[in-house]
Amino acid sequence: MDPTLASLTLELRAFAAARNWEQFHSPKNLASALSVEAAELLEHFQWLTEEQSRSLDAATRQEVGREIADVLLYLLQLADKLGLDVAQEAQKKLALNAVKHPAPPPA
Repeated sequence: MDPTLASLTLELRAFAAARNWEQFHSPKNLASALSVEAAELLEHFQWLTEEQSRSLDAATRQEVGREIADVLLYLLQLADKLGLDVAQEAQKKLALNAVKHPAPPPA
């Protein structure tokens, strides 16, 4: 696992343990929380045009950053509970996508 992702995962474990939250962190609950956070991220873009979504003001950009962090943190917790390495799984998926959607030959 990427050292940064590994250290975040360890911090998340310690954070949950200090609050006795592990009892609530089943894969089902974490997947549900991840879905909610992804929806909260989407909410910031819901009524924007394509161009507006590319040029967020500073306050909205900061809020979007917090929602992205929430999504990442729940994703890491879910992967940790399932014994999955997020970086490895992403690399495997990219390889599958490259086969499924090959790049066109150079012109």
